[in-house]
Amino acid sequence: MSKDEILARVENCVVVPVLTLKTADTAPQLAAALIEGGIDVVEITLRTTAALDAIKAIKDSGLDCVVGAGTVLTGQDVETCQSAGADFLVTPATPASLVHHLKYFSGLVIPGAATPTEALELAQSGFGTVKFFPAEAAGGAKLLKSIAAPLPHIKFMPTGGINADNVKSYLSLPNVTAVGGSWMVPQKLIDEENWSEITQLSRQVRNQLA
Repeated sequence: MSKDEILARVENCVVVPVLTLKTADTAPQLAAALIEGGIDVVEITLRTTAALDAIKAIKDSGLDCVVGAGTVLTGQDVETCQSAGADFLVTPATPASLVHHLKYFSGLVIPGAATPTEALELAQSGFGTVKFFPAEAAGGAKLLKSIAAPLPHIKFMPTGGINADNVKSYLSLPNVTAVGGSWMVPQKLIDEENWSEITQLSRQVRNQLA
């Protein structure tokens, strides 16, 4: 898929589950449960040793799932995620030293920013969609609404503190194309391998945002 095709899938999915996985073995089953619930894009954070194997497992499974890597911090992370088959990368913050490496990634990159200045710098570096993180702590929907007029060309995927109660306040904004969150995939359900409940929660989210 091209970068534009990946971005279109992210925007169409609307909500991107942010997953921290302890094992790669059940990653395809988790992805299948989410897909059945109407969510076909996932972000797997590089916070565990299983993350890269989980990305590869889902990509090798044949599932029609767009798989991203989150918590990308270094140039080495970019390289290993490329090798694992990640479709997109997400960073929590984006220093200039990391921007250099991100430009060599073949897929979509959604770099992280917490301020309008950081977002503008990333846009000027060629990144049209920026992760706003940590969204609630950094000003939430109110901040994004206030910068929509002066910075209309920058689109955001806010993540951090977003849940069923506030998600619509973000998605109602013209500069928000999708959100990241984990309320539809509680860690307890992943640990229990309760795929049917995850499917049900995912379907509820999709119906809520339809």
